Amino acid sequence: MLYLDNAATTLQKPSCVIDAMVEAMNRAGNAARGVNAASLCAARVVTEARQELADLFDFPTPNRVCFTCNATEALNTVIKGFFRPGDHVITTAMEHNSVLRPLACLQDEGRISLSVVVADGKGRISYEDLEQEIGVRTRAIVIQHASNVTGNVNDLERVGEICRRKNIVLIVDAAQTAGCIPISMKKMNIAVLCFTGHKGLLGPQGTGGLLVREDIEIHPLKEGGSGIHSYDKRQPKDYPEHLEAGTLNTHGIAGLLAAVRFLKDIGVEQIGSHETALAHAFYELIRDIPNIKIYGDFEGIRTAVVSINIEGYESGEVADELMERFEIATRSGAHCAPLAHQALGTVDIGAVRFSFSYFNTMEDARAAAEAVRLLATE
Repeated sequence: MLYLDNAATTLQKPSCVIDAMVEAMNRAGNAARGVNAASLCAARVVTEARQELADLFDFPTPNRVCFTCNATEALNTVIKGFFRPGDHVITTAMEHNSVLRPLACLQDEGRISLSVVVADGKGRISYEDLEQEIGVRTRAIVIQHASNVTGNVNDLERVGEICRRKNIVLIVDAAQTAGCIPISMKKMNIAVLCFTGHKGLLGPQGTGGLLVREDIEIHPLKEGGSGIHSYDKRQPKDYPEHLEAGTLNTHGIAGLLAAVRFLKDIGVEQIGSHETALAHAFYELIRDIPNIKIYGDFEGIRTAVVSINIEGYESGEVADELMERFEIATRSGAHCAPLAHQALGTVDIGAVRFSFSYFNTMEDARAAAEAVRLLATE
């Protein structure tokens, strides 16, 4: 099978990730739940993972790297735990439901007011429109680094500078860019960065987290065992335990730690360049094929995502043909991003998404392009 659904989850992982998880399953106990050898082993793994992630994202406070199961849980944690009644929040039409749904929940409950910045037919937002939405009660902008539908990358330095001038908070969904595009929380003025481990970071599923700047306080999404202050009635205020109730996924975090070190050894920029070169080659091979519609902006910085449709077919039909006839795995449908498909005009048919990883090759890109050509010209 030719796997080109890496924007959903990377299938192939570095061997060191698997080795680290197996070792942790054999040696690691429960972090911060004792002083026996197994517990201390787990604590070392978790502590080192916090340090490596803080370094990766240019973040100065490793103890404010808080682990979750994925980016969805991280985004829910900050969205439901940060905003106060009467706050105004700005987001965009290109966001994933991991942002749109919790914000809609708060809006429906009357806790916040919400502005959604529209996107054009290529899925691009206007930074001028974003700034114009800021009012006296605006507390934050919640925005993705890159779209999981188009691959368009937002200019977070520009958004961060808007937030700095207006004295509001920038909350970022980095699910599509962590591990393949360099991120500096300091340079981009990011207050909270949410990530998942199983996509560009090349780690296992069930891992993710949020990095929370020291001036930001978030009410915990969950409460329970923390390993410290056990006699307190409420969740400890100390980070990271404040946002980490219950036993951590130490085995998964061990794999994530190995993945981050793998990425650093090669270089995030080099990995991203390889992935986008494959996506660009695929795009160039299919762009002039009759009956093909390609979505997104291919002139700016982007991730290794190319979404298309073939005239006369729904996206699901195309994805099925790609899998059954050519053994090529893609993702069709709405991609959990309903407003993005409204902007692109694809609500009724969805889109077929091809997404490349570090372990794909130029031969893979050519094979995928040839399959698309055959389907479009039959």
